[in-house]
Amino acid sequence: MHKLIASIFGIGYVKGGGTLAAIVTCPLIYWIWQWHTPAALPVITLFITLLGIYVGDKVEPYWGKDSYRVVIDEVSGILVTMLFIPANLYLLLCGLILFRFFDILKPLYIRKMEKLPGGTGVMMDDVLAGIYSNIVLQVMVYFLKL
Repeated sequence: MHKLIASIFGIGYVKGGGTLAAIVTCPLIYWIWQWHTPAALPVITLFITLLGIYVGDKVEPYWGKDSYRVVIDEVSGILVTMLFIPANLYLLLCGLILFRFFDILKPLYIRKMEKLPGGTGVMMDDVLAGIYSNIVLQVMVYFLKL
């Protein structure tokens, strides 16, 4: 069960699984925006992040440190990216692009987060990439009045 959750039901086994997991999460974010209270996204984000730390710890003995098969971290990262952002499909697309940019290049101490132990290291680099992406989106919203 841990492997199934960590890989987001097998997405992690596909080439480009991290990007695919982030893309698959975007309709979920849009659905949350449309049908739930504003508090739903932060609660879901926290739950997925904590679940990712837990399952990351559980699968590390089998798959090794920060395995490509673990993509729950990308789900958490894109959720963090979209926290407190207005419900807008263009912003969601920009958020996806920004998140993947920060997650792939790992600037500004993101790479150092991977050195944290176990599931925490697996999740925190993507959470930090999501935070940076969120900051850029917040600036865009503020200055472009989106």
